[in-house]
Amino acid sequence: MQQAQDFRAESQALFDLLDTADAAQFDQPTQFKSWTINAVLQHLHFWNQMAGLQLTDELLLLDRIAAVKSAQGGMRAFENAHFQGLGGRALLDAWHAGFNATADAFATADPKARLKWPGPDMSARSSITARLMETWAHGQEVYDHLGVVRQNADRIQNIVVLGVNTFGWTYATRGTQPPGPMPHLVLTAPSGAVWTYGDPSDAERIEGPAEAFCQVVTQTRNIADTSLKVTGPVAIDWMSKAQCFAGPPETPPAPGLRHTRRL
Repeated sequence: MQQAQDFRAESQALFDLLDTADAAQFDQPTQFKSWTINAVLQHLHFWNQMAGLQLTDELLLLDRIAAVKSAQGGMRAFENAHFQGLGGRALLDAWHAGFNATADAFATADPKARLKWPGPDMSARSSITARLMETWAHGQEVYDHLGVVRQNADRIQNIVVLGVNTFGWTYATRGTQPPGPMPHLVLTAPSGAVWTYGDPSDAERIEGPAEAFCQVVTQTRNIADTSLKVTGPVAIDWMSKAQCFAGPPETPPAPGLRHTRRL
């Protein structure tokens, strides 16, 4: 699956960023819920391993899902205990080996295979796309903390598609229905290509950089902090709460909260 290679490439880009980072920076809080870079890497490493278990050991996967749900202190405490507090260079290298192993496993998997997960079952293609999305999203707080503006590639189209496909999910997780059809999207890719989704409309339209759309649907930026042009009540409402990830409804960051640090 191409998505597996895109996941590998996005993970490698984050690894390259951290490969020469100062060791002290791994314990510094980021703008995302004060998670440290160590916390980000533990989280990504753990759930990459869990994705691998979807293909190799469903019983162990289900046991660990149950353990996470019942863990005292919540998910982050469980992840830290699972890795016995692993951090710094050792964690970075373990995560590097792990994401390559996960990419290898999914590269040859049946894209349509149905796999277990904490939420509804999903296809193998959806699973590895979700890993790419989460790596990109959590990578954002790392880039921001290190004061680096990320140079994106067109593989973020996977996240755009996920954002489009979860238009209804944004409302379903809040127990409501979308106030209308999905707005028309006109997004400019990092390469300069133009990606369009939804029925053409001037009344309900979202236009601008694909990167900014990805930031909004992953809740790494408030819509007010992007250059997206949003037209129409449905478009405005969606962008105020868009959520392309599973779980209960989350509130996007407040305007100005998430940004590239000036060092």
